[in-house]
Amino acid sequence: MDRLSNTVRPYAWGSTTAIPELLGIAPTGEPQAEMWMGAHPGAPSRLTRATGTKEAGPEQPLTDVIAADPERELGRATVEKFGPRLPFLLKLLAAGAPLSLQVHPDLAQAKQGYEDEERRSVPIDAPHRTYKDANHKPELICALTPFAGLCGFRRPTEAAEAMAALGVDSLKPYVDLLGAHPEEAALREVLTAILSADPTETAETVNLAAAAAERLGGAHAPYARIAHHFPGDPGVIAAMLLNYVELQPGEALFLGAGVPHAYLDGLGVEIMANSDNVLRCGLTPKHIDVPELLRIVRFEATDPGVLRPEASPSGEELYETPVDEFRLSRFDLSPGADPVDLTRDTPQILLCTAGAPKAGTLGLTPGASVFVPSGEKAEVSGTGTLFRATVVA
Repeated sequence: MDRLSNTVRPYAWGSTTAIPELLGIAPTGEPQAEMWMGAHPGAPSRLTRATGTKEAGPEQPLTDVIAADPERELGRATVEKFGPRLPFLLKLLAAGAPLSLQVHPDLAQAKQGYEDEERRSVPIDAPHRTYKDANHKPELICALTPFAGLCGFRRPTEAAEAMAALGVDSLKPYVDLLGAHPEEAALREVLTAILSADPTETAETVNLAAAAAERLGGAHAPYARIAHHFPGDPGVIAAMLLNYVELQPGEALFLGAGVPHAYLDGLGVEIMANSDNVLRCGLTPKHIDVPELLRIVRFEATDPGVLRPEASPSGEELYETPVDEFRLSRFDLSPGADPVDLTRDTPQILLCTAGAPKAGTLGLTPGASVFVPSGEKAEVSGTGTLFRATVVA
């Protein structure tokens, strides 16, 4: 197995302290939003590998290591199912401010959208480009600290009650729409109206709603905090259509295709299919493709479905999800316990989040990670918490 060197992304919404505290290093004062572990071409992990009796050479990107011998690194079954690439990206995610309100396409929608933009010669780096690749982007977030987010539509009647309680006259048309139609039609019409409204009028409505939410507090307090970061943004009103969720450490959320969501605050382990396809609904200065967004969103009220891991006799605690591109589990290693064999015929990334366990002969500290090629011996021991990311192949 190989110790990984990973890139921290300084997105503006990132916490300035959460990742440094986990790593045990001094904050820089700049936001540190995500630490990426994997083979995403935008910021691949790096490793140093010894070959045979030779000393280890210089660091090389994991993308290059996999490209040199995909079957050795990933295993034949993984390559046959997903192609010669690592199909997941593992992250530490530290939100100090809300991320954009967003949704992801399913696989068929991603392929269709990507091919359409390629056919129209939309530059891949154009601000108005929606589909960066032809893959879907299901994801799972597991809380390491108390973690707040928005996930899926709540029932229209609940959203209507929350808006009505603010006493803002310009919200009344949305309240009326939410109560006048079947569920799917109500959610579609209101989100369409929010995103299509006059920006100046919307900004005034958002500011009035934010002031009212600040006064009311309680269940309305999250929307006041969102508006503090995005004054006048229509996404503040759209956020009121969604379920507000607070995860405790160890709890997780799965975000499937078409489900609108946003992370608001906290530190977690995130895993996703290796894709950059995001359609934004608000809480962002970036491009919002309203017609395409409305085509992708699933307009149905859902329970956010907080996940708690299923324990097995081996000590593995698995977060069950309906996708094959990733499989996330957790191990809490106890003092004096026997080593645990994690060998699999699929590629793995092991991430330490607490304690000082060992992966093979490699000592780990919080934030440290290793890549385990398919079929390589992977034994862990010592004391601490490890997350295991792999695939279903």
